[in-house]
Amino acid sequence: MTVFDYKKEEAIGTVYSVDTGTVIVSVSDVEHLRSLQVNHLVALRSSKVGQHLVGLIDKITRKTLGESIEEGSEEDMLEGITIIENVIRVTLIGTLIDVVGSTPNVFRRTLETVPEIDADCFVLEGERLTKFMKSISKSVQEGKHPLSLGTYTIDEDAEAWLDGNKFFQRHAVIVGSTGSGKSWAVARILEQVAELPNANAILFDIHGEYAPIQGDGIQHLRIAGPGDLNGLKNLDDGIVFLPYWLLTYEEMLALLLDRSDQNAPNQAMVFAREVTTAKRTKLEQDNKTAILANFTVDSPVPYVLDSVMERLTFLNEERVEGARSGTTKAGDFNGKLSRFIQRLDAKRKDRRLTFLFGASECSMEYDWMPALCTRLLASTRQQDNGGVKIIDFSEVPSDILPLIIGLVARIVFSVQQWTPKEKRHPIGLVCDEAHLYIPARTESSAVSEAAVHIFERIAKEGRKYGVGLVIVSQRPSEVNRTVLSQCNNYIAMRLTNADDQGVVRRLLPDSLGGFSDLLPILDVGEALVVGDSSMLPTRIRFAKPTTEPASATIEFWDEWSKEKVAESITDAVEYMRRQSKV
Repeated sequence: MTVFDYKKEEAIGTVYSVDTGTVIVSVSDVEHLRSLQVNHLVALRSSKVGQHLVGLIDKITRKTLGESIEEGSEEDMLEGITIIENVIRVTLIGTLIDVVGSTPNVFRRTLETVPEIDADCFVLEGERLTKFMKSISKSVQEGKHPLSLGTYTIDEDAEAWLDGNKFFQRHAVIVGSTGSGKSWAVARILEQVAELPNANAILFDIHGEYAPIQGDGIQHLRIAGPGDLNGLKNLDDGIVFLPYWLLTYEEMLALLLDRSDQNAPNQAMVFAREVTTAKRTKLEQDNKTAILANFTVDSPVPYVLDSVMERLTFLNEERVEGARSGTTKAGDFNGKLSRFIQRLDAKRKDRRLTFLFGASECSMEYDWMPALCTRLLASTRQQDNGGVKIIDFSEVPSDILPLIIGLVARIVFSVQQWTPKEKRHPIGLVCDEAHLYIPARTESSAVSEAAVHIFERIAKEGRKYGVGLVIVSQRPSEVNRTVLSQCNNYIAMRLTNADDQGVVRRLLPDSLGGFSDLLPILDVGEALVVGDSSMLPTRIRFAKPTTEPASATIEFWDEWSKEKVAESITDAVEYMRRQSKV
């Protein structure tokens, strides 16, 4: 049975004017006008039999027009006549076809026709609205394992679904101010990903707030902190070390080199040469002849940093034979590497960088990297721990956080890139608090630039190699524009900042610009959903996840109202001193 079985007398008005994707409808009855609301759905009779065009009410207007009276007429006694004009502006968003083959009520996001002048317009409400929304959901569910968000705000009886393929294939953005429900939304999506038999996703958890999310298909990893220096150093413990030799040449320089130093070019050149030599030595010891022929300074090959330090120290102190017999003079790099050596030594001794310089001997083995990559990239069936990996970066120093998250992202992308196409298994990267490490402005920070570069590349090329991005942020105005522009799915929750609202408006299609006016008035857990994965640009209410993330929101007034509170300032000072809460 067709959803839109309207009779002519049910029309609220007729088409007054048509412009590409916008239609003006004249509403004759003021009672009909009062019942309408902006962003509600209407159906317009198409010029093709068996089709209706579906649109969103964009604006509702009631005008009072003055009409002049011809002089000398018998109505001269009247002051004037006023004409009331009731009109609504409708943005067309798709077509509902009664039957396609044997399938009834098929919605397509295309406009094969536009309505004719005086075509009837009907409001979508009640049972018809429910049937229509369910037909939308059904069309998404025809694919295997659709992604459920919650329910539609305009019809809570109809479940809101997304096309999971298009959501991750074409990248997505989830934005919203603090307390708007972003963490709920992310948890809701990840729980469903984890239920898939071959799930594969990584969440970059910056503050450790997703620790409560448990269940089959989900595993928790943590970047090693100062307290792990003398602890177990096995990937099976869920503690991840990222030894320095995984860093590329440019990433190491971003960490160590002061580019304002007049000797920076010499320091960079000598460091590159000595690292290459140390890697060659390791390959020769392991008899990796095939690798020796093609490796570069960026190749992820273990090398001994102590030997590099020894060489740098030697060159910094080197004296060579002088012009006269029995005399010496400073070598080419004598005194020019001092500051670089000091910075490198300081980084090695910094307990906060345990994950880089404090890894165990096993991480220096040639076969250690495949074990790390398997833990990061393997799907649920490839490992017992689960295919959704929540990585806690809370103990990584904020000044190098972009570099370290960029390192993990680069490893994932590189492995996917070098995996034969027929064996490539897709993976999704969920970037929580993305504005912290994919900033719009790097301000000449080498650390930030390194992360931005890899995420820009993933945004542009990731789809080809099976890497999807989900950008999550409370400040979209501070997230890199190139990365945002490559995302084709938008879940926008409440945003109160004008700059952030402006970013979302620019991301939305021009025809839906007015849709973003709802951003500051959305309720907690409500969102505007627009994009390739959604059949219908609409407002939805997220369902509550099975396990809620540990929200960072503290109830100030309630806490202040308590008679007794548990204070641990002394303990906190000690934790800060020893860089560990254990």
